Amino acid sequence: MRPKDRAEAERLTVAIAEYAQNVRPLPGLPSDGHVRSLVAQMLESVHRVRYVKVQLHRPHDPARADPKSDMFDPILGAIVRKAEGDIEEAAWLTFLATHCGKHLRLGWRLSKLIYAGGGEPWTWPRISADPASFRRWIGENQSQLAPDGRAGFGNHRKYESLRPDSKRPTGRVVESYVKWVGSDGSHRALFHSAAIESAGDKGQAFDILYRKAGALLGFGRMGRFDFLTMLGKLELANIEPAIPYMTCATGPQEGARLLFYGSANANAKVSHLDEIVAEFGGHLGLGMQVMEDSICNWQKSPGKFRAFRG
Repeated sequence: MRPKDRAEAERLTVAIAEYAQNVRPLPGLPSDGHVRSLVAQMLESVHRVRYVKVQLHRPHDPARADPKSDMFDPILGAIVRKAEGDIEEAAWLTFLATHCGKHLRLGWRLSKLIYAGGGEPWTWPRISADPASFRRWIGENQSQLAPDGRAGFGNHRKYESLRPDSKRPTGRVVESYVKWVGSDGSHRALFHSAAIESAGDKGQAFDILYRKAGALLGFGRMGRFDFLTMLGKLELANIEPAIPYMTCATGPQEGARLLFYGSANANAKVSHLDEIVAEFGGHLGLGMQVMEDSICNWQKSPGKFRAFRG
């Protein structure tokens, strides 16, 4: 463990003990091993969140946004486009990255192939002007993009498919996204509207966009949470979750019930869990993405730290 991580681990360990003693018992942490496991997961989550924020302020090769290049990376590409002042393309790349996810073995291959468009990239001006053509193109080229219609999606998107006859095919997902953004005229207008409606409150603005994003096909709680938190980290929208949005969140819910009630099957209202996790995160000085991610991974191996990727 690096010295900086060691110091942060010590701080979190003390803060957790103070919370358990003075605010709320933590029956899910019956031993030092359980505490160490939770702290380690929190540090892992902090690193994942910090990575994007660090990259945001570094220069990147323009090839990061070029799907014809082996250097293509949709998140770093979004940073390149944002630096150029193209918020629309940056937000679209962020959505595409979230929809496809990063595959543990294939990386960003699927995002790259889709964005490349077989020669003419599916840029935001092109796809927003004619999403129906994109849907047809996906159907005609799914075997080249993914032989089984699903290969290449990341772990958080493992139920998605390119197949036109699936429940939520990529073509229709993207059509719903174009319609969602188009209802406000542009990404910039969509984000500005949320900022105005929330009077500049990041948490309220996140909640406004989160609820609006319910119109996106294939984007349930996790998809919306991942997409919007990435928009916030990339500073494309002035948003940050104030709660972990536990509704329909199997892993995070089970983790919170185990941590605060001693059982993953404990009977506790989801809204109550949101409030408690937000309270706990505030005490620890950690944001909701870190809290949601770390509690979800911790419950998979609460007594001994295991690293989880994807």
